[in-house]
Amino acid sequence: MGGIGAGKSTVAAEMVRMGGRLIDADKIGHEVLGDPEVCCEIRRRWGEGVFAPDGRVARQALGRAVFSDRRELEALCRITHPLIRRGIQRQIAEAAGDPAVKLIVLDAAVLFEAGWDDLCTHVVLVDAPDEVRARRAAAQRGWDRAAWRGREIMQISLDKKRRKCDYTVDNRSSVSCLQEQTRQLLQKILGPAECAQ
Repeated sequence: MGGIGAGKSTVAAEMVRMGGRLIDADKIGHEVLGDPEVCCEIRRRWGEGVFAPDGRVARQALGRAVFSDRRELEALCRITHPLIRRGIQRQIAEAAGDPAVKLIVLDAAVLFEAGWDDLCTHVVLVDAPDEVRARRAAAQRGWDRAAWRGREIMQISLDKKRRKCDYTVDNRSSVSCLQEQTRQLLQKILGPAECAQ
């Protein structure tokens, strides 16, 4: 959990390195956009303009259609979130049945907005200052500050996220510092013996 560009994926990758199984809600969301019923509903609401010539959803065009209007974003969420949740639950069940998995890591930008936090035992906020996050979004996604801010305001505020999270890691410094904080956090959650294995 965290703002755009906070470093959630870096923390998730470190948790995977320490024995976790990653469930990437964004990846599941991309897969859901290929579902024929989802495509039909998207076409009915936003038309052919959000589809590529090969018939697949053009994610950038769909993003432009929904991220400038909260009602449109909510309409897309009503279409996709139930299927994404089912995908998350299926992957959680698979991971829980694998004795090699020490923890399950759900990377979901809209965890609270979608109500998926009820699937979690602990929620971790990855925090970083606005300026740092905007710079990362520009470097990693090619977004200017307006595009970054436009996406950010469609999520619940960072203050609300902070209040809802169980733990916070600070990602204003180096990757090695973030990795060490993540290691210490997992020792707290799982216990030192489990982390050492």
